[in-house]
Amino acid sequence: MFDILKSLYKESLDTCWFQGIFALLLLKFLSTFNLMIESKFLAHPDKGEVSSLLLRPDNADHLMVLGHGAGTGMHHATMEQIAQRLGEQRIATFRYHFPYMERGGGRDSVAVSLATVEAAMHAAHEAAPDLPLLAGGHSFGGRMTSLVAAEGRLSLVKRLVFFGFPLHAPGKPSNHRAAHLPDIAQPMLFLTGTRDTLNNLELFQPIIDGLGDKATLHLLETANHGYKILKRTRVSQEDIFVEMARVVREWVDGML
Repeated sequence: MFDILKSLYKESLDTCWFQGIFALLLLKFLSTFNLMIESKFLAHPDKGEVSSLLLRPDNADHLMVLGHGAGTGMHHATMEQIAQRLGEQRIATFRYHFPYMERGGGRDSVAVSLATVEAAMHAAHEAAPDLPLLAGGHSFGGRMTSLVAAEGRLSLVKRLVFFGFPLHAPGKPSNHRAAHLPDIAQPMLFLTGTRDTLNNLELFQPIIDGLGDKATLHLLETANHGYKILKRTRVSQEDIFVEMARVVREWVDGML
């Protein structure tokens, strides 16, 4: 539809001006339209299928595969906000459930979680084969994605984005969860709050520095792990989710 209207607008420049204005206005309207498709894919032979949600703006030029946090599903408000704001930046999203979130109960083994991430990448590519893939997620979903990438199993993915990388458990500073990051080939963007109790910046900054040009760290002023901010002390007036989406767009475009 989008391509047809663009062709109609170009043709109208030499014919009917009224038709051209109508096509242009419709183009602007459709550029904000999001195609939403819920489906399922096989996460693991022993765990069966899980739900997924594709949110694709009509003008999307990338697709990000997003894994959810450990205690939240793909419909959680944080995931919804991330997806909506990325859509405004022409980045489609493919959210999905890990098997334990789909069925309820305890968390799956690491092997099952990694297999789910890999399966999600293939399902996302099948859903939108024309869009270059980005991958990552919030907290747990991002960490599982990074582990799969470190094993070289995400060949379809161009770049990785981590929304609140969980470097350690709350109040227990450690850097062992970052040991695999040097093995990742793709460029990485980390969006981390300055009040994130799961990511001690004194430990994390040297890790980022050691990764060189492969890694970019963007600090979110006064944000915690769930992106709650301190309005009274935060200098920026920009919405935290709008900020993250803008930074992702600028990073993808090579502006950062």
